[in-house]
Amino acid sequence: MSFKYAALLVATVFAAPAFAEGDAGKGEKTFKKCKSCHMIKNGDDVIFKGGKTGPNLYGVMGRVAGAEEGFKYGKSLVEAGEKGLVWDAETFAAYTADPKAFLKEYLDDGAAKSKMSYRLKKGAEDVAAYLESVVAE
Repeated sequence: MSFKYAALLVATVFAAPAFAEGDAGKGEKTFKKCKSCHMIKNGDDVIFKGGKTGPNLYGVMGRVAGAEEGFKYGKSLVEAGEKGLVWDAETFAAYTADPKAFLKEYLDDGAAKSKMSYRLKKGAEDVAAYLESVVAE
């Protein structure tokens, strides 16, 4: 195999995860479904005005679950964070699709609960990409 083809193969392998990531532009539109409960705010900089029922989602990707200062999380989500749950696109998508079921499985606890009642059946990967993009700006 020539160096040219080997380099192309390596570049393709490392680029492959990028194809699985969401679309931040679509995620911004989908986030409108989330804004009744969540805002995106960095200090005094309001990126997306929304409700305060749910935690501020600025910087949520890469953050330990249930750990945002100043927000009162449910017991199960705090416990999941204590057990190592860190939000990424995959865990975010699974959680938002069915929060209660996700926590029951993650904690192996049939009594686990979630305060989040809305289910984001599709587009969660896009929302995750959007949430990552606003931090990168």
